[in-house]
Amino acid sequence: MDKLKAVILYNELSENAGPDEADVLEQVNIVAENFEKLGISYTKQTFSLNLRKVEEELLKAKPDFVFNLVEGVDNKGDLIFLAPALLNSLKIPFTGGTLETIFITSSKTLAKERMRNGGVPTAYWYHGEGEFKPENGKRYIVKPIWEDGSLGLDEHCVFWWNEEGLAKAVKELNPATHFIEEFIDGREFNISILAGKNGPTVLPHAEILFDGYEGDKPKIMGYASKWIEDSFEYNNTRRTFEMSQEDEILLKKLTEINHRCWDVFRLNGYARVDYRVDKHGNPWVLEINVNPCISHSGGFYAACERAGIPFNNAIERIINDIPSNKRKQ
Repeated sequence: MDKLKAVILYNELSENAGPDEADVLEQVNIVAENFEKLGISYTKQTFSLNLRKVEEELLKAKPDFVFNLVEGVDNKGDLIFLAPALLNSLKIPFTGGTLETIFITSSKTLAKERMRNGGVPTAYWYHGEGEFKPENGKRYIVKPIWEDGSLGLDEHCVFWWNEEGLAKAVKELNPATHFIEEFIDGREFNISILAGKNGPTVLPHAEILFDGYEGDKPKIMGYASKWIEDSFEYNNTRRTFEMSQEDEILLKKLTEINHRCWDVFRLNGYARVDYRVDKHGNPWVLEINVNPCISHSGGFYAACERAGIPFNNAIERIINDIPSNKRKQ
């Protein structure tokens, strides 16, 4: 690879940043470390609501490309599109999802509409239109539309069809911020995908195991599972790549759906698709994670390790899949 100059762009942290927000600093260091292995010179720059200042710093740096690690702005997930929007306007190439893809996938309801129209299986959802008719025996989950990292998501968001809490949530639903989705009570998979010269590679399938979740305790990757280290959820939720021969048909389905998601959402660089699999073995896509977390404990990094892909190679493949770079190849 020719000598390149890059900017590692990441969200400016709030004054009392929680672990979900501060995690981006580890990702910045990982990218910097691998840039050094690849011989890419770089500077680090924060992204904030002061767009004029960000623009001036970017133009001064004159990067060949930006490695976009912006996960939100002012700790708000619904502002994540501002970084690719600014980079687009400045005609600076950047890694990962395009402006359109990031905007659509950061809205869980827009993403579900794209899934439905593109033939990607996704669970029933209610977004305030028409009448909500819960089915007997089913559970439902109230989700924030724009937040990532399971912010605002825990077991108290899950209700049985006949619970008063669900009726109250429907009545008070603000379709600008939340929606209601059928809760698929089954296995959970997080499957990463990485660009390559001959098309994307689906990385080893990862299943999330919920140990000791008894009774009706919802099996969800909520905020506590990811970020609160002294919680039951954090200490009893783990990732495994070990699958049985009986899973062969299911894993083939998941691989096919991952490729379909790549095409339907016009993904590039890298992504992670989250699934629930019901008791009949049917996979349902929960969400598409564009520019997923690349910290050492994250699913994408673990999947690369499992696949035997050195992370500097993964970073290089992400860079090579920037749309402007693909045209030059």
